[in-house]
Amino acid sequence: MTKLRLAIVGAGPAGIYAADILMKSERAFDVSIDLFDRLPAPYGLVRYGVAPDHPRIKGIINALREVLDRGDIRIFGGVDFGTDITIDDLREHYHAVIFTTGAIRDADLEIPGIDLDGSYGAADFVNWFDGHPDVPREWPLEAKEIAVIGNGNVALDVARMLAKHADDLLPTEIPDNVYRGLKASPVTDVHVFGRRGPMQVKFTPLELRELGEQHDVDMVLHDEDFDYDEASKNAIATNKQVMVIDRILGKWRKEAEEERTPASRRLHLHFYAKPVEVVGEDGKVVGFRYERTRPDGQGGVEGTGEIRELPIQAIYRAVGYFGSPLQGIPFDEHRGVIPNIEGRVQQEDESSPGQFNEQLPGVYASGWIKRGPVGLIGATKSDAMETVQHLIRDQAHWWTPAHPEEQAVVDLLDSRGVRYTDLAGWQRLDAHEIALGAEQERARVKVVPRDEMVEISRGEA
Repeated sequence: MTKLRLAIVGAGPAGIYAADILMKSERAFDVSIDLFDRLPAPYGLVRYGVAPDHPRIKGIINALREVLDRGDIRIFGGVDFGTDITIDDLREHYHAVIFTTGAIRDADLEIPGIDLDGSYGAADFVNWFDGHPDVPREWPLEAKEIAVIGNGNVALDVARMLAKHADDLLPTEIPDNVYRGLKASPVTDVHVFGRRGPMQVKFTPLELRELGEQHDVDMVLHDEDFDYDEASKNAIATNKQVMVIDRILGKWRKEAEEERTPASRRLHLHFYAKPVEVVGEDGKVVGFRYERTRPDGQGGVEGTGEIRELPIQAIYRAVGYFGSPLQGIPFDEHRGVIPNIEGRVQQEDESSPGQFNEQLPGVYASGWIKRGPVGLIGATKSDAMETVQHLIRDQAHWWTPAHPEEQAVVDLLDSRGVRYTDLAGWQRLDAHEIALGAEQERARVKVVPRDEMVEISRGEA
Protein backbone atom coordinates (compact mmCIF):
# COMPACT_ATOMS: atom_id res chain seq x y z
CA MET A 1 0.00 0.00 0.00
CA THR A 2 1.28 3.46 -0.89
CA LYS A 3 2.05 5.81 1.98
CA LEU A 4 1.56 9.53 1.45
CA ARG A 5 4.13 11.68 3.24
CA LEU A 6 2.51 15.13 3.28
CA ALA A 7 3.97 18.45 4.38
CA ILE A 8 1.62 21.29 5.37
CA VAL A 9 3.21 24.73 5.67
CA GLY A 10 1.13 26.79 8.09
CA ALA A 11 -0.27 25.49 11.41
CA GLY A 12 -3.30 27.77 11.66
CA PRO A 13 -6.90 26.61 11.25
CA ALA A 14 -6.52 26.03 7.49
CA GLY A 15 -3.53 23.74 7.95
CA ILE A 16 -4.94 21.83 10.91
CA TYR A 17 -8.32 21.35 9.20
CA ALA A 18 -6.62 20.08 6.05
CA ALA A 19 -4.61 17.58 8.08
CA ASP A 20 -7.67 16.42 10.01
CA ILE A 21 -9.83 16.03 6.91
CA LEU A 22 -7.15 13.99 5.14
CA MET A 23 -6.68 11.76 8.16
CA LYS A 24 -10.43 11.02 8.27
CA SER A 25 -10.99 10.69 4.52
CA GLU A 26 -11.57 7.50 2.55
CA ARG A 27 -8.38 6.62 0.72
CA ALA A 28 -6.40 3.66 -0.55
CA PHE A 29 -3.14 4.60 1.16
CA ASP A 30 -1.67 5.40 4.57
CA VAL A 31 -0.87 8.98 5.54
CA SER A 32 1.91 10.63 7.51
CA ILE A 33 1.56 14.42 7.98
CA ASP A 34 4.05 17.01 9.19
CA LEU A 35 2.87 20.56 9.98
CA PHE A 36 5.44 23.36 9.69
CA ASP A 37 5.03 26.88 11.04
CA ARG A 38 7.45 29.78 11.37
CA LEU A 39 6.06 30.55 14.85
CA PRO A 40 6.85 28.38 17.88
CA ALA A 41 3.11 28.02 18.69
CA PRO A 42 0.27 26.78 16.44
CA TYR A 43 -3.21 28.20 15.63
CA GLY A 44 -2.10 31.12 13.42
CA LEU A 45 -4.60 33.99 13.29
CA VAL A 46 -6.78 32.38 15.96
CA ARG A 47 -3.94 32.98 18.43
CA TYR A 48 -2.46 36.12 16.86
CA GLY A 49 -5.21 37.75 14.81
CA VAL A 50 -8.26 37.94 17.07
CA ALA A 51 -8.82 40.36 19.94
CA PRO A 52 -8.30 38.75 23.36
CA ASP A 53 -11.79 39.71 24.55
CA HIS A 54 -13.49 37.32 22.10
CA PRO A 55 -14.38 34.32 24.27
CA ARG A 56 -16.06 32.48 21.39
CA ILE A 57 -12.62 31.98 19.84
CA LYS A 58 -11.81 29.59 22.69
CA GLY A 59 -14.25 27.13 21.14
CA ILE A 60 -12.30 27.17 17.87
CA ILE A 61 -9.01 26.70 19.72
CA ASN A 62 -10.46 23.77 21.67
CA ALA A 63 -11.46 22.08 18.40
CA LEU A 64 -7.99 22.62 16.93
CA ARG A 65 -6.36 21.37 20.14
CA GLU A 66 -8.37 18.14 19.96
CA VAL A 67 -7.00 17.46 16.49
CA LEU A 68 -3.39 18.03 17.51
CA ASP A 69 -3.68 16.20 20.82
CA ARG A 70 -4.55 12.96 19.00
CA GLY A 71 -0.84 12.73 18.28
CA ASP A 72 -1.15 11.44 14.71
CA ILE A 73 0.10 14.72 13.18
CA ARG A 74 3.61 15.97 13.83
CA ILE A 75 4.30 19.68 14.40
CA PHE A 76 7.52 21.51 13.65
CA GLY A 77 7.17 25.03 15.07
CA GLY A 78 9.72 27.78 14.60
CA VAL A 79 10.62 26.53 11.11
CA ASP A 80 10.71 29.27 8.49
CA PHE A 81 9.86 28.12 4.98
CA GLY A 82 12.38 29.47 2.49
CA THR A 83 15.10 29.74 5.15
CA ASP A 84 15.09 26.70 7.42
CA ILE A 85 13.45 24.44 4.86
CA THR A 86 12.92 24.95 1.11
CA ILE A 87 10.67 23.62 -1.61
CA ASP A 88 13.57 21.44 -2.80
CA ASP A 89 13.86 19.99 0.70
CA LEU A 90 10.15 19.17 0.69
CA ARG A 91 10.46 17.40 -2.67
CA GLU A 92 13.30 15.37 -1.17
CA HIS A 93 11.24 14.18 1.81
CA TYR A 94 7.53 14.34 0.89
CA HIS A 95 5.12 13.33 -1.84
CA ALA A 96 3.23 16.65 -1.75
CA VAL A 97 2.81 19.91 0.13
CA ILE A 98 -0.21 22.07 1.03
CA PHE A 99 0.51 25.74 1.71
CA THR A 100 -1.86 27.28 4.29
CA THR A 101 0.16 30.36 5.23
CA GLY A 102 -2.81 32.74 5.34
CA ALA A 103 -2.64 36.50 4.86
CA ILE A 104 -0.88 38.42 7.61
CA ARG A 105 -0.01 41.85 6.24
CA ASP A 106 -2.18 44.89 5.61
CA ALA A 107 -3.61 45.72 2.23
CA ASP A 108 -2.51 49.10 0.95
CA LEU A 109 -4.58 52.28 1.14
CA GLU A 110 -3.19 54.57 -1.51
CA ILE A 111 -4.00 58.10 -0.37
CA PRO A 112 -1.64 61.02 0.31
CA GLY A 113 -0.12 61.04 3.78
CA ILE A 114 -0.71 57.37 4.56
CA ASP A 115 2.99 56.94 5.39
CA LEU A 116 3.14 59.76 7.95
CA ASP A 117 4.33 59.17 11.49
CA GLY A 118 1.20 58.10 13.38
CA SER A 119 -0.28 56.09 10.50
CA TYR A 120 -0.46 52.35 11.13
CA GLY A 121 -1.71 49.12 9.61
CA ALA A 122 -4.37 47.28 11.58
CA ALA A 123 -2.58 43.94 11.18
CA ASP A 124 0.52 45.29 12.92
CA PHE A 125 -1.56 46.62 15.80
CA VAL A 126 -3.47 43.34 16.12
CA ASN A 127 -0.16 41.45 16.18
CA TRP A 128 1.02 43.73 18.96
CA PHE A 129 -2.00 43.39 21.22
CA ASP A 130 -2.10 39.62 20.62
CA GLY A 131 1.52 39.20 21.72
CA HIS A 132 3.02 38.19 18.38
CA PRO A 133 6.69 37.34 18.99
CA ASP A 134 7.96 39.10 15.85
CA VAL A 135 6.67 42.63 16.53
CA PRO A 136 8.12 45.21 18.96
CA ARG A 137 7.02 44.99 22.60
CA GLU A 138 6.04 48.66 22.69
CA TRP A 139 3.36 50.45 20.69
CA PRO A 140 3.04 54.28 20.38
CA LEU A 141 -0.26 55.07 22.11
CA GLU A 142 0.01 58.82 22.48
CA ALA A 143 -3.00 60.11 20.53
CA LYS A 144 -6.18 61.45 22.09
CA GLU A 145 -8.14 61.39 18.83
CA ILE A 146 -7.77 58.40 16.50
CA ALA A 147 -9.27 57.40 13.14
CA VAL A 148 -9.85 53.80 12.00
CA ILE A 149 -10.49 53.31 8.28
CA GLY A 150 -12.65 50.31 7.39
CA ASN A 151 -16.02 48.75 8.06
CA GLY A 152 -15.12 45.12 8.63
CA ASN A 153 -14.66 43.06 11.78
CA VAL A 154 -10.96 43.90 12.01
CA ALA A 155 -11.75 47.63 12.00
CA LEU A 156 -14.19 47.12 14.89
CA ASP A 157 -11.65 44.99 16.78
CA VAL A 158 -9.05 47.74 16.45
CA ALA A 159 -11.50 50.47 17.43
CA ARG A 160 -12.76 48.52 20.44
CA MET A 161 -9.26 47.76 21.70
CA LEU A 162 -8.26 51.41 21.34
CA ALA A 163 -11.34 52.70 23.16
CA LYS A 164 -11.66 50.02 25.82
CA HIS A 165 -10.32 50.62 29.31
CA ALA A 166 -7.32 48.38 29.91
CA ASP A 167 -8.61 47.11 33.28
CA ASP A 168 -11.61 45.62 31.49
CA LEU A 169 -9.20 43.39 29.53
CA LEU A 170 -7.54 41.89 32.61
CA PRO A 171 -9.71 38.74 32.69
CA THR A 172 -8.47 37.88 29.18
CA GLU A 173 -5.13 36.54 27.98
CA ILE A 174 -3.81 40.01 27.15
CA PRO A 175 0.00 40.12 27.50
CA ASP A 176 1.35 42.23 30.36
CA ASN A 177 3.20 44.66 28.07
CA VAL A 178 -0.02 45.27 26.11
CA TYR A 179 -2.00 45.94 29.29
CA ARG A 180 0.58 48.48 30.42
CA GLY A 181 0.57 50.20 27.03
CA LEU A 182 -3.22 50.46 26.84
CA LYS A 183 -3.44 51.54 30.48
CA ALA A 184 -1.27 54.57 29.73
CA SER A 185 -3.16 55.56 26.57
CA PRO A 186 -4.62 59.11 26.70
CA VAL A 187 -7.29 58.33 24.08
CA THR A 188 -10.64 60.10 24.38
CA ASP A 189 -12.18 59.65 20.92
CA VAL A 190 -11.99 56.87 18.33
CA HIS A 191 -13.60 57.52 14.93
CA VAL A 192 -14.46 54.63 12.57
CA PHE A 193 -14.97 55.55 8.90
CA GLY A 194 -16.76 53.56 6.21
CA ARG A 195 -17.09 54.51 2.56
CA ARG A 196 -20.63 53.14 2.22
CA GLY A 197 -23.79 53.36 4.30
CA PRO A 198 -24.64 51.64 7.60
CA MET A 199 -26.65 48.92 5.86
CA GLN A 200 -23.76 47.99 3.57
CA VAL A 201 -21.14 47.30 6.25
CA LYS A 202 -18.97 44.17 6.24
CA PHE A 203 -18.89 43.50 9.96
CA THR A 204 -21.17 41.03 11.73
CA PRO A 205 -23.97 41.87 14.19
CA LEU A 206 -22.09 40.11 17.00
CA GLU A 207 -18.98 42.20 16.42
CA LEU A 208 -21.06 45.38 16.29
CA ARG A 209 -22.97 44.56 19.46
CA GLU A 210 -19.71 43.98 21.36
CA LEU A 211 -18.60 47.45 20.35
CA GLY A 212 -21.40 49.01 22.39
CA GLU A 213 -20.96 46.82 25.47
CA GLN A 214 -17.90 48.61 26.76
CA HIS A 215 -17.69 50.21 30.17
CA ASP A 216 -17.42 54.02 30.22
CA VAL A 217 -17.46 54.38 26.40
CA ASP A 218 -20.27 56.27 24.65
CA MET A 219 -21.37 55.36 21.12
CA VAL A 220 -21.77 58.39 18.83
CA LEU A 221 -23.72 58.23 15.55
CA HIS A 222 -24.85 60.93 13.12
CA ASP A 223 -28.43 61.36 11.92
CA GLU A 224 -27.36 62.32 8.42
CA ASP A 225 -26.13 58.74 7.87
CA PHE A 226 -29.56 57.22 8.49
CA ASP A 227 -31.70 58.71 5.73
CA TYR A 228 -32.04 55.29 4.10
CA ASP A 229 -32.38 54.87 0.33
CA GLU A 230 -34.53 52.12 -1.20
CA ALA A 231 -31.60 49.70 -1.44
CA SER A 232 -30.95 50.01 2.31
CA LYS A 233 -34.64 49.61 3.14
CA ASN A 234 -34.80 46.50 0.97
CA ALA A 235 -31.69 45.07 2.65
CA ILE A 236 -33.29 45.51 6.07
CA ALA A 237 -36.49 43.82 4.89
CA THR A 238 -34.81 40.83 3.20
CA ASN A 239 -31.60 40.16 5.12
CA LYS A 240 -31.82 39.11 8.77
CA GLN A 241 -28.22 40.10 9.51
CA VAL A 242 -28.77 43.59 8.13
CA MET A 243 -32.01 43.86 10.09
CA VAL A 244 -30.16 43.08 13.33
CA ILE A 245 -27.47 45.65 12.53
CA ASP A 246 -30.19 48.25 11.94
CA ARG A 247 -31.74 47.45 15.32
CA ILE A 248 -28.42 47.74 17.14
CA LEU A 249 -27.63 51.10 15.55
CA GLY A 250 -31.18 52.32 16.20
CA LYS A 251 -30.88 51.38 19.86
CA TRP A 252 -27.67 53.39 20.19
CA ARG A 253 -29.23 56.41 18.53
CA LYS A 254 -32.10 56.37 21.02
CA GLU A 255 -29.73 55.97 23.96
CA ALA A 256 -27.75 58.99 22.77
CA GLU A 257 -30.86 61.13 23.23
CA GLU A 258 -31.23 60.14 26.88
CA GLU A 259 -29.82 62.38 29.60
CA ARG A 260 -27.00 60.69 31.47
CA THR A 261 -23.45 61.28 32.65
CA PRO A 262 -21.09 61.40 29.67
CA ALA A 263 -18.46 58.68 29.45
CA SER A 264 -14.76 59.50 29.54
CA ARG A 265 -14.29 57.99 26.06
CA ARG A 266 -16.33 58.08 22.87
CA LEU A 267 -16.48 55.77 19.87
CA HIS A 268 -17.84 57.52 16.75
CA LEU A 269 -19.20 55.69 13.69
CA HIS A 270 -19.03 57.66 10.44
CA PHE A 271 -20.62 56.34 7.25
CA TYR A 272 -20.59 57.66 3.67
CA ALA A 273 -16.98 58.77 4.15
CA LYS A 274 -14.40 58.12 1.40
CA PRO A 275 -10.75 58.58 2.49
CA VAL A 276 -9.04 61.41 0.64
CA GLU A 277 -5.90 62.32 2.57
CA VAL A 278 -4.09 61.93 5.86
CA VAL A 279 -3.12 65.46 6.82
CA GLY A 280 0.37 65.98 8.22
CA GLU A 281 2.43 68.61 9.96
CA ASP A 282 6.16 68.24 10.59
CA GLY A 283 5.90 64.67 9.34
CA LYS A 284 3.20 63.67 11.86
CA VAL A 285 -0.50 62.90 11.49
CA VAL A 286 -2.68 65.85 12.49
CA GLY A 287 -5.90 65.27 10.59
CA PHE A 288 -7.99 63.09 8.31
CA ARG A 289 -9.64 64.45 5.17
CA TYR A 290 -12.54 62.59 3.56
CA GLU A 291 -15.22 63.10 0.92
CA ARG A 292 -18.85 62.74 1.83
CA THR A 293 -20.49 60.08 -0.39
CA ARG A 294 -24.11 59.15 -1.12
CA PRO A 295 -25.96 56.13 -2.52
CA ASP A 296 -25.76 55.83 -6.31
CA GLY A 297 -29.08 53.96 -6.63
CA GLN A 298 -27.35 50.73 -7.71
CA GLY A 299 -26.06 49.45 -4.38
CA GLY A 300 -22.87 51.50 -4.43
CA VAL A 301 -21.91 55.07 -3.60
CA GLU A 302 -20.75 58.14 -5.46
CA GLY A 303 -18.85 61.22 -4.37
CA THR A 304 -20.66 64.43 -3.51
CA GLY A 305 -17.62 66.69 -3.78
CA GLU A 306 -18.05 67.77 -0.17
CA ILE A 307 -14.70 67.49 1.63
CA ARG A 308 -14.54 67.33 5.41
CA GLU A 309 -11.61 67.25 7.80
CA LEU A 310 -11.28 65.89 11.32
CA PRO A 311 -8.38 66.55 13.71
CA ILE A 312 -6.65 63.33 14.75
CA GLN A 313 -3.16 62.35 15.90
CA ALA A 314 -3.16 58.71 14.73
CA ILE A 315 -4.84 56.68 12.00
CA TYR A 316 -5.22 52.93 11.46
CA ARG A 317 -6.07 51.39 8.09
CA ALA A 318 -8.18 48.24 8.35
CA VAL A 319 -9.03 47.78 4.70
CA GLY A 320 -8.14 44.10 4.46
CA TYR A 321 -5.29 41.64 4.73
CA PHE A 322 -2.93 40.61 1.94
CA GLY A 323 -0.94 37.43 1.35
CA SER A 324 2.85 37.22 1.18
CA PRO A 325 4.91 35.42 -1.49
CA LEU A 326 6.74 32.20 -0.65
CA GLN A 327 10.18 31.37 -1.99
CA GLY A 328 10.01 29.24 -5.13
CA ILE A 329 6.18 29.19 -5.23
CA PRO A 330 4.05 31.02 -7.84
CA PHE A 331 2.37 34.14 -6.49
CA ASP A 332 -0.33 36.46 -7.80
CA GLU A 333 0.92 39.92 -6.85
CA HIS A 334 -2.41 41.53 -7.73
CA ARG A 335 -4.62 39.33 -5.53
CA GLY A 336 -2.08 38.37 -2.89
CA VAL A 337 -2.68 34.62 -3.27
CA ILE A 338 -0.97 31.53 -4.62
CA PRO A 339 -2.58 31.05 -8.06
CA ASN A 340 -4.64 27.88 -8.00
CA ILE A 341 -7.67 26.09 -9.35
CA GLU A 342 -9.66 24.57 -6.48
CA GLY A 343 -6.47 24.26 -4.45
CA ARG A 344 -4.25 22.87 -7.20
CA VAL A 345 -1.41 25.39 -7.53
CA GLN A 346 -0.88 26.74 -11.04
CA GLN A 347 2.45 27.83 -12.47
CA GLU A 348 3.08 30.47 -15.07
CA ASP A 349 2.74 29.44 -18.70
CA GLU A 350 6.16 30.02 -20.26
CA SER A 351 4.55 30.92 -23.58
CA SER A 352 2.10 33.37 -21.93
CA PRO A 353 3.82 35.43 -19.21
CA GLY A 354 1.42 36.47 -16.46
CA GLN A 355 -0.93 33.56 -17.15
CA PHE A 356 -1.03 30.90 -14.43
CA ASN A 357 -2.67 27.97 -16.17
CA GLU A 358 -0.37 24.97 -15.79
CA GLN A 359 -0.75 22.69 -12.77
CA LEU A 360 2.34 22.50 -10.55
CA PRO A 361 2.56 18.83 -9.56
CA GLY A 362 2.60 18.05 -5.85
CA VAL A 363 1.81 21.60 -4.71
CA TYR A 364 -1.53 22.67 -3.22
CA ALA A 365 -3.02 25.59 -1.29
CA SER A 366 -5.83 26.10 1.21
CA GLY A 367 -7.23 28.90 3.35
CA TRP A 368 -6.65 32.61 2.79
CA ILE A 369 -3.49 32.08 0.72
CA LYS A 370 -5.76 30.10 -1.63
CA ARG A 371 -8.87 32.27 -1.83
CA GLY A 372 -7.88 35.62 -0.36
CA PRO A 373 -8.67 37.04 3.11
CA VAL A 374 -12.43 36.52 3.10
CA GLY A 375 -14.70 34.10 4.90
CA LEU A 376 -14.68 32.61 8.37
CA ILE A 377 -14.04 29.13 9.79
CA GLY A 378 -16.80 27.46 7.74
CA ALA A 379 -15.22 28.63 4.49
CA THR A 380 -11.80 27.48 5.70
CA LYS A 381 -13.14 23.96 6.28
CA SER A 382 -14.75 23.89 2.83
CA ASP A 383 -11.48 25.07 1.31
CA ALA A 384 -9.58 22.28 3.02
CA MET A 385 -12.09 19.65 1.90
CA GLU A 386 -11.83 20.75 -1.74
CA THR A 387 -8.03 20.81 -1.70
CA VAL A 388 -7.70 17.45 0.06
CA GLN A 389 -10.07 15.78 -2.41
CA HIS A 390 -7.88 16.92 -5.30
CA LEU A 391 -4.75 15.80 -3.47
CA ILE A 392 -6.18 12.29 -3.04
CA ARG A 393 -7.18 12.05 -6.71
CA ASP A 394 -3.80 13.33 -7.93
CA GLN A 395 -1.72 10.37 -6.80
CA ALA A 396 -0.20 10.06 -10.29
CA HIS A 397 1.16 13.63 -9.93
CA TRP A 398 2.77 13.26 -6.51
CA TRP A 399 6.48 13.77 -6.12
CA THR A 400 8.84 10.81 -5.75
CA PRO A 401 10.94 11.69 -2.67
CA ALA A 402 14.41 10.23 -2.29
CA HIS A 403 14.17 10.17 1.51
CA PRO A 404 10.57 9.87 2.70
CA GLU A 405 11.51 8.36 6.06
CA GLU A 406 9.97 10.28 8.98
CA GLN A 407 13.34 10.61 10.71
CA ALA A 408 14.98 12.14 7.63
CA VAL A 409 13.41 15.60 8.00
CA VAL A 410 14.24 15.60 11.72
CA ASP A 411 17.87 14.89 10.87
CA LEU A 412 17.80 17.65 8.25
CA LEU A 413 16.54 20.29 10.71
CA ASP A 414 18.99 19.13 13.38
CA SER A 415 21.88 19.32 10.93
CA ARG A 416 20.97 22.94 10.18
CA GLY A 417 20.73 23.89 13.85
CA VAL A 418 17.01 24.74 13.65
CA ARG A 419 15.60 25.05 17.18
CA TYR A 420 12.19 23.72 16.25
CA THR A 421 9.38 22.94 18.67
CA ASP A 422 7.13 19.87 18.58
CA LEU A 423 3.71 18.87 19.91
CA ALA A 424 5.04 18.06 23.38
CA GLY A 425 6.78 21.43 23.35
CA TRP A 426 3.58 23.28 22.48
CA GLN A 427 1.75 21.42 25.25
CA ARG A 428 4.50 22.47 27.66
CA LEU A 429 4.22 26.13 26.58
CA ASP A 430 0.42 25.99 26.71
CA ALA A 431 0.48 24.66 30.28
CA HIS A 432 3.05 27.29 31.26
CA GLU A 433 0.90 30.18 29.96
CA ILE A 434 -2.20 28.83 31.69
CA ALA A 435 -0.27 28.53 34.94
CA LEU A 436 0.93 32.13 34.62
CA GLY A 437 -2.69 33.19 34.16
CA ALA A 438 -3.91 31.17 37.14
CA GLU A 439 -1.55 33.12 39.41
CA GLN A 440 -3.44 36.29 38.43
CA GLU A 441 -6.90 34.70 38.11
CA ARG A 442 -6.76 35.13 34.33
CA ALA A 443 -7.35 32.72 31.45
CA ARG A 444 -3.67 32.74 30.56
CA VAL A 445 -0.75 35.11 30.18
CA LYS A 446 0.94 34.73 26.82
CA VAL A 447 4.68 34.38 26.63
CA VAL A 448 5.71 36.95 24.03
CA PRO A 449 9.49 36.81 23.32
CA ARG A 450 10.28 34.16 20.70
CA ASP A 451 13.43 32.92 22.46
CA GLU A 452 11.52 32.42 25.70
CA MET A 453 8.75 30.55 23.88
CA VAL A 454 11.32 28.21 22.33
CA GLU A 455 13.20 27.66 25.60
CA ILE A 456 10.01 26.76 27.47
CA SER A 457 8.82 24.51 24.64
CA ARG A 458 12.14 22.67 24.46
CA GLY A 459 12.33 22.26 28.24
CA GLU A 460 15.38 24.52 28.49
CA ALA A 461 13.86 27.24 30.70
